[in-house]
Amino acid sequence: MAIPVRRRTAPNGRPAFSIRRTAVGFTLAALLLWGAGTVLRAAWQSAERHPVVAVVVVAVLVTGAVALLRHRRHRRLARRATVAVTEATYDLVDTGLAEVTAALRPEDTPAPVDSMDPVESMGPVDYTVMDADEFEQAVAGLCERDGCRDVEVVGGAGDLGADVVATTPDGRRIVIQCKRYGPENKVGSQDVQRFGGTCFAVHEADVALVVTTSAFTDPALDYADQCDILCVDHESLRTWSDDGASPPWGAAVPVDDGYGGR
Repeated sequence: MAIPVRRRTAPNGRPAFSIRRTAVGFTLAALLLWGAGTVLRAAWQSAERHPVVAVVVVAVLVTGAVALLRHRRHRRLARRATVAVTEATYDLVDTGLAEVTAALRPEDTPAPVDSMDPVESMGPVDYTVMDADEFEQAVAGLCERDGCRDVEVVGGAGDLGADVVATTPDGRRIVIQCKRYGPENKVGSQDVQRFGGTCFAVHEADVALVVTTSAFTDPALDYADQCDILCVDHESLRTWSDDGASPPWGAAVPVDDGYGGR
């Protein structure tokens, strides 16, 4: 009597389907995925504390994934694992470099500054080191700082004595002549007279100022007082610029000429 023998292979030569073998395979795959997830999570948490060590560990994992990729039976799984590990490597490297950079940078390192207006910079401003154009720009910056609008630097050939024009916060037109002189060269009476001949009649100033890095002669101050021209010497300029004094036009009072204006 012939005894039937249970086939372990299909007619085409491949192993016959087995529920037991399939269940074991899925169980092993689930365990593998769970273990990989646990390892990656632990590595990520460790990377936040020790980024350099984490980078080394990830490099080892990448090497293992590449070796696994060579195995034809697990090529698809290895490719996905390699992509995931590579992305995690980039994240860990970026995080590690940021932490290392922050640790090496001194806490008192100032932020980089692209540019700085000399009027807005910290500490006293030395106007004597500026040339004439820079001095006009600095005076215009003071006007803007103290609330003037429509500030323009108009100095140059044919300016007729006006270097800076602006409108004060209360609506008055201000005309300024800037004299960038050395300490031994004072602003004389003729300088102020030339400005006085144009500041009101030509430029229609409500407030006229002469600002200098030097000082004024007594005749110049006398003429300016008669014509209601404000004189700002180096000391007054320093208190206005660095000490927070009120702007010079605050003390100017418009003079009525009998026709509702100057």
